[in-house]
Amino acid sequence: MSKAFYRYWGKAKSDKEIGPAYHLLPYHCLDVAAVGWQLMSPGKPMADQLAAQLQVEPEWLRTWFAFCLALHDLGKFARAFQAQRQDLSDELVKANPRMTYSERHDSLGFCLWLDVLQAKWADSLPGKDAKALETARLEPWLEIVTGHHGMPPKKALRVQNFFEAEDEQATFSFVQEVIKLFLSDFDFQPLSGRALTKKLKPVSWQLAGIAVLADWLGSNQDHFGYCDKPKDLMAYWRETALINAGRAIGALPKTPAVSAFETIDSLFPFITQPTPLQQYAINERLGNQPQLFILEDVTGAGKTEAALILTQRLMAQGLADGLYVALPTMATANAMYRRLRNVYRKFYKADDQPSLVLAHGARELSQEFQDSVVLAQQAQLDSDYLTGAIEDDQELSATAYCNAWLADSRKKALLADVGVGTLDQALLAVLPARHQSLRLLGLGRKVLLIDEVHAYDSYMQKLLAALLEAHARQGGSVILLSATLPQSMRETLVTAFHRGLEQQSTSLNNPAAYPLATHTPAETVEQAIDTRTEVKRTVKIQRLSSEDEVIAKIHQVADEGQCACWIRNTVKAARQSYQNLLDSGMPTDRLSLFHSRFAMMDRQAIENRTLEIFGDSSAHAHRKGQILIATQVVEQSLDLDFDVVISDLAPIDLLIQRAGRLRRHIRDAQGNRIRESDAEDRRGAPIFYLYSPEPNEAADAGWLKPDHAGTQAVYPHLGQLWLTARLLECGQFTMPTDARALIEGVYSAEAQDQIPEALQDASLDAEGKAMVQKSMADLNVLKLNKGYTWGSGEWDEETKIPTRLTEEETVSVALAVFEDGILKPYADVERYAWAMSTVKLPEREWKKAAQQIPADLRQKIEDLKAEQKALRWTEVFPLTVETRHYYSAENGWQTDTGGNA
Repeated sequence: MSKAFYRYWGKAKSDKEIGPAYHLLPYHCLDVAAVGWQLMSPGKPMADQLAAQLQVEPEWLRTWFAFCLALHDLGKFARAFQAQRQDLSDELVKANPRMTYSERHDSLGFCLWLDVLQAKWADSLPGKDAKALETARLEPWLEIVTGHHGMPPKKALRVQNFFEAEDEQATFSFVQEVIKLFLSDFDFQPLSGRALTKKLKPVSWQLAGIAVLADWLGSNQDHFGYCDKPKDLMAYWRETALINAGRAIGALPKTPAVSAFETIDSLFPFITQPTPLQQYAINERLGNQPQLFILEDVTGAGKTEAALILTQRLMAQGLADGLYVALPTMATANAMYRRLRNVYRKFYKADDQPSLVLAHGARELSQEFQDSVVLAQQAQLDSDYLTGAIEDDQELSATAYCNAWLADSRKKALLADVGVGTLDQALLAVLPARHQSLRLLGLGRKVLLIDEVHAYDSYMQKLLAALLEAHARQGGSVILLSATLPQSMRETLVTAFHRGLEQQSTSLNNPAAYPLATHTPAETVEQAIDTRTEVKRTVKIQRLSSEDEVIAKIHQVADEGQCACWIRNTVKAARQSYQNLLDSGMPTDRLSLFHSRFAMMDRQAIENRTLEIFGDSSAHAHRKGQILIATQVVEQSLDLDFDVVISDLAPIDLLIQRAGRLRRHIRDAQGNRIRESDAEDRRGAPIFYLYSPEPNEAADAGWLKPDHAGTQAVYPHLGQLWLTARLLECGQFTMPTDARALIEGVYSAEAQDQIPEALQDASLDAEGKAMVQKSMADLNVLKLNKGYTWGSGEWDEETKIPTRLTEEETVSVALAVFEDGILKPYADVERYAWAMSTVKLPEREWKKAAQQIPADLRQKIEDLKAEQKALRWTEVFPLTVETRHYYSAENGWQTDTGGNA
């Protein structure tokens, strides 16, 4: 072989070493192929499942995919790519100044295959049958492996702009050697028909994820040392690559052995008597194919525990090896992480050490996550782009028993045995986002448990349906939890799951029972469930027409020694009401404010104080006369219990959720916790106060104005708000009896027909926005049926496809103090000080405030951002004499001194 065959690939050594280090490119290609060889070992569930879906033998798939992986870096043979390194030997590859590199090397390799190599390679294959092979059928396989940087390769590059003739010959020589290494006695027959190509499309996404994983591991210098001298490829494969790959795979967390479900108290020692829903989870018969469960029950019915029981049973059935719990917010994810920390190891054999990872954008700020860190800071992966392993969001991390490599990125976090995070992390698996294939691979062979399913808008619901379809297609089971779901949404999700199974969807009862367990495919798809006696209750509704009435009620509650929460729909309204209560004489030590626009340090302190005063363990001494003014931050994430709840008008499902914070626990007349299982709450009949205008038939487009203009901005469907208020005019609702009727009384087609004509225009505008959201989701979501190819979505390296749509973009702003001529983080903490100083603001508020930054500090801010990597994508706002009125620990961010947003 010519010297040109041995193209160098590598990087400069660390500062502790002397001189540049090189790795000959062919050996790196074999390193990655060897990792793939180990990952695809027959007998491994993932490898066997992929082989079964393709209807080929596992050993055949292993050999063929390792061969393809050996070709993953063909683009690095390009003269233009090699010329990026000025420290390589001129004896081997001389730079051509007319060839400049501007595209990814993965696309270079794929286009070289299409334009040059695929026409030649068949002539090098052994055997008569191989020469008759239709080479075009190899295109999707090469597309998978050359797209190992997390996006499919492009197809429209002119290879002559990047490869000289010598480069093409060197590449072809390498292909010939790889053919000799892998395909000397290979059976090409499965490749000769169109059937395999058709079957490949739906599984190409998992194979692309394996290619990414193999390249990351194969680029790790801890296991694959540089080889800078030519060596026989067969000898290197057997004596070096396979051995090093075995070590690399062995260093990853071992897949733990699943433990069979025994009894409910073995998982949850605090449960002495299972709820009806939990008993259903224990007894329900499971099938042998991917399963979908939808569990609908009232707050406090034990849905989470029921879901975890089903999870362990599905795992014991051989349908999954792990779990990912997806939640609507980072706060809910943090709360779930706390709960799972105490139970996840019971899913597995006692001697095993399963990994648990928190996966969301601010997980380092979760104290529980930090408390579980047992490994030192992850050594930085090779950040040189030439390694192919660059990661922009490398992070500190690891949880108990979790390998540091696994936890260094949210993308890899989904590969953990048990993951907890936002739904956004899972939705990225079905969007054209870099490394989505790795996320999809991570979700494979996991139970996908999604809580608060009702909490998502039309855009996210559409993406969620796509995720369910994709997950079912790759053999995954799903458990969905909700207080209540509209019938149309339940039908959509069931249909999507069956589409992934390539089965006809089952029909659902309408109207449906409640509480309800939906299980499909199953003999009995829908089963009515009883609920706990303790959560069966009638809640009285009393409407308050003015803010004066609300303030008078709050004073009355405080004077009587009770505690209360007023849930406002906007931060502006919450701040104003907080100030109005102070102005009305409410003592500051009785009044708290909780919304989303606090710096993370202050928000955590407020959250902890809120849990102490109103949480499960709070007593009369903590609660007496305490009032909380809050926004939706208390709606889902925190286990809070108020004697009285007042809420701004909101859609019915959210009001049901908010009412779940009303007398949530069993307490005595003073508010002290009672823990006897047969005890009853002694605080009298619960009353839910609704701050709302009268829902009369004369309501028009100005019905909510001016007092509730903020509500209309947040929940623009006036008709649904009017229907909600009208339903609650009856003065009470009984749970669970009325739950289904309340939901369908707002969201069904029949209910929409009852909206007053004067509200129809505003309602149609809101429905139009929802339709636009669905259309945006259709546009953004990957066309998974096309397979892993550039044409499957709107791939763009510079654009981040959103997992959720917002009316206005938000900006992350790090608050700074200016002391001794230096900008320092607002948060005076030892770790993550800048992150703990950060607050998220609407873009319009940020732009207004940014204009007030003193001119003499602007250059200091730019210098700070250049110095601090953590601030690369964050704005910085200095709190000075001129600007300090924008933020306080008591009120959070406020656009002006009046405190209004």
